[in-house]
Amino acid sequence: MNSVEVVGRTVEEAVAEALSKLQASRDEVNITVLDEGAKGLFGIIGSKQAKVLVEMIPTHERKLARTLAFLRELLAKMGVEAEVNGTADAETINVEITGDDLGVLIGRRGQTLDALQYLAGLSVNRQAGEDWHRIVIDVEGYRARRTETLQNLAQRLAAKAQATGRRVILDPMNAAERRIVHQELSEIDGVETHSEGKEPYRKVVIVPKSKQNVEGRA
Repeated sequence: MNSVEVVGRTVEEAVAEALSKLQASRDEVNITVLDEGAKGLFGIIGSKQAKVLVEMIPTHERKLARTLAFLRELLAKMGVEAEVNGTADAETINVEITGDDLGVLIGRRGQTLDALQYLAGLSVNRQAGEDWHRIVIDVEGYRARRTETLQNLAQRLAAKAQATGRRVILDPMNAAERRIVHQELSEIDGVETHSEGKEPYRKVVIVPKSKQNVEGRA
């Protein structure tokens, strides 16, 4: 049940009954008062009941609101002034943080940004019974720039692996960045990629497809 129309002696009474039927709280619904009702003479004669329409806010919209509220509160506690905006669909919540001098939110190779994203995900996805959503947070377009940097690096090192006939090992990366490298090189016939090691030191390895590199694949 995503919506319900309820009548009651007052608007508040009707809303309370609707929330009970939907098993929801006020911050999870939109409330439309269809009729405020009237008490009538002596509270009896000519009285008219109130009527409300109460609709569940879609899960992704509720989660977007919670994500934005969480981040705004966190940034305020950090003393960081920034704009926090976002969009959401059935699977992903995307948040963009904009402002001046926000390097503190990015950190070395995006480590601070990844930590913010992780904390937001824990906070927003903790409620039982709700669909899980992927949280993606970006600061001043950092992730797009980082993606382009990794794609260019992957192409350069793939060319090196092919030219030398030896495998190339990249620096440790998180899972999302490793995925970018794997995807970028997946269409290149001359190399293969895989990951080695344990987190947080897991690395992408680029292997040339050549007989000279058999031992490198072992």
